[in-house]
Amino acid sequence: MTEKSGDDESPERWDSEHATGIDDSGIEDDHTDSNVELDARSDVNIEYNQENDRENENNPYDRARREPKHTAESSILTRIRRGAVTTLRETLYSVIVVVAIGLILFAISGVWPPMVAVESGSMEPEMSRGDLILVSETTRFTPSYAHENTGVVTAEVGQSRGYQTFGGTGSVIIYDPPQRVGSPIIHRAHFYVEDGENWYEEANSAYLTASGCDELRNCPAPHAGFITKGDANARYDQATGIAGPVKRTWIRGAARFRIPYLGYVRLQLAGALTVNPVLWVSGIR
Repeated sequence: MTEKSGDDESPERWDSEHATGIDDSGIEDDHTDSNVELDARSDVNIEYNQENDRENENNPYDRARREPKHTAESSILTRIRRGAVTTLRETLYSVIVVVAIGLILFAISGVWPPMVAVESGSMEPEMSRGDLILVSETTRFTPSYAHENTGVVTAEVGQSRGYQTFGGTGSVIIYDPPQRVGSPIIHRAHFYVEDGENWYEEANSAYLTASGCDELRNCPAPHAGFITKGDANARYDQATGIAGPVKRTWIRGAARFRIPYLGYVRLQLAGALTVNPVLWVSGIR
């Protein structure tokens, strides 16, 4: 008898498989097509989702919705911090500019402060309350005929020489008597007297009420110095007892230039903050 190999198939089984139309390779082909179709759909969905993500990223409302609250708070703090830094920087720049201008004026004038504010109207109409006056050392910008080495040109000499400042002859000086309580004084220097001099005869009688030296204050002169007067005042400072003859050591500077109204700022600050009155200049009526 002949034995059949285990690999041989019976004709009935082969016929049966083909008769029913079952084909293993066909089944495998159907699965392969389905997988390809799924992969294609997945690719389309991925591309669509990526496109949506890009659109959402460009949408500020969507981006704000996705951002956490702490990010918004951080943004506000950042803006506040930047604003504070900007304000501080601008303030610092302003201070530097003011200091630089002050140093330049100090270099030009040689005195500090180089500007003073007029507090009263004793020098009107040329100087009014609230005017800012640029001051310099008396020896700067003065002619050679100033009195000795003081740099002050008296009204008496200025009249003969044609030297005028602030609408009148002679120098307008800022002086501060040591016994005075309050602001320094800005008045015009009229003439110079020596120690013990009877200056009644030299004075303009229109600015006196006395009939002689014995009725006139500070006469004879207790010491050498300048006789001064405010342009708007009726009498000499020495005749009213505001000050004795002005010594050269009392003189803080000479007025050079006027800026109207700008001194009001300084006067207001001085009044509000009680600034040392030496920083102002007052005229006495």
